[in-house]
Amino acid sequence: MRFIPTRFHGILDYIVGLVLIISPWLFNFSDVSYATWTIVAAGILVLFQTIFTDFEVGIIHKIPMKSHLMVDFGIGVILALAPWMFNFADRVYTPHLIGGLFIILASLTTHRVPSRDYVAKNPQHERAQ
Repeated sequence: MRFIPTRFHGILDYIVGLVLIISPWLFNFSDVSYATWTIVAAGILVLFQTIFTDFEVGIIHKIPMKSHLMVDFGIGVILALAPWMFNFADRVYTPHLIGGLFIILASLTTHRVPSRDYVAKNPQHERAQ
């Protein structure tokens, strides 16, 4: 069931991306190299993808919303599994697991097409059929 509007998803993306980037210092695991860089990289990817997505809060409007959600799902899975894939779960795993699961859940519950108002105001937008 998809109930999150794309505009709200985009706002969340900006917030989540920034939180992921600062989380090693916020949650005190910046001394764990793989843990730091996997979550920082995920945050940067979330921010860049949001900037380039063709929806209400995107800036460059190149990535279709459906593609954005599929990439979100992939980022979430990799982030959630990273502590075990890169063998740092014995030091830290909670921020990665929670962040990854949140991104997966958001990708599965967000509308696939931006609002009608956005589509009407942006004729170059390719609305999914």
